[in-house]
Amino acid sequence: MKKIVLLSLALLVIVATNTWAQQTNGPKPSPPAIVTQKVGDANISINYNQPSVKGRTIGTNLEPMEGKVWRTGANNATVFETDKDIEVEGKGLAAGKYALFTLVNGKEWTIIFNKTWKQWGAFNYKEADDALRITVKAEEANPFAETLTFTISEKGKVTLWWGGSMVTFKVN
Repeated sequence: MKKIVLLSLALLVIVATNTWAQQTNGPKPSPPAIVTQKVGDANISINYNQPSVKGRTIGTNLEPMEGKVWRTGANNATVFETDKDIEVEGKGLAAGKYALFTLVNGKEWTIIFNKTWKQWGAFNYKEADDALRITVKAEEANPFAETLTFTISEKGKVTLWWGGSMVTFKVN
């Protein structure tokens, strides 16, 4: 009986190690990315994972889905960080880390800064933890953005490029 238990444990360790190694080696389907920029006195960064469209249809079999909160990336929730108090589209946001979520309603996108920044996806998202919400209009991305990309200009223009959409908001 002791040999069976030891053999079972050894087999479990081998399978678990092999599975973990397969998950951590090689290119990631949605690789990590970070963009940082000094805007005025504030250092701003967006830390996210970059999904790719890969022939799928955004809104049908690829996020964001109309009317549903999206993590604005893949894997962990996207993290927006500022080391100074700033304004986002004229509304105050205290220094700190925030999960950056979006909610799509046609051409209007609600950008959500949520206090619970360390979370997987949007599965545990709670509106009660929102620090700030702003609504902006999406424009057509030209060219089509195969991979989710954020940019931040020195003047505080934050742009999200995803599929056929370009969404911009101003920080200062």
